[in-house]
Amino acid sequence: MISKFLSKLKSILFKSEVTPETPLKIEKKAAKSAKTKTKTKTKTKTKNKAVNSKKNIETLTTLPGVGAKSAKALYEAGFKTTKAVIAADEKDLLAVTGVGINLVKKLKKLK
Repeated sequence: MISKFLSKLKSILFKSEVTPETPLKIEKKAAKSAKTKTKTKTKTKTKNKAVNSKKNIETLTTLPGVGAKSAKALYEAGFKTTKAVIAADEKDLLAVTGVGINLVKKLKKLK
């Protein structure tokens, strides 16, 4: 154990200023930069989806009788646009948690 420590210490103390990079080190750097780029793209896509979903939920609240909670429930049920909500069957709308018969009646008046 002491010999490992001493050999490591020697390698640190007597390290040359410029060490040539081996092909393995170059490959590791390339792989690391590729991972970083992929993570950045994934974060951007996730942010865009979150922003788009918020915008879609906000547009659903423009329908009469639809508040923030019911808009979120409609969005999560697959009704992404106001046109989709208006064109939906009464049974499909009633299947959504938080949507009652009175809201469905208000939405059907819009047709």
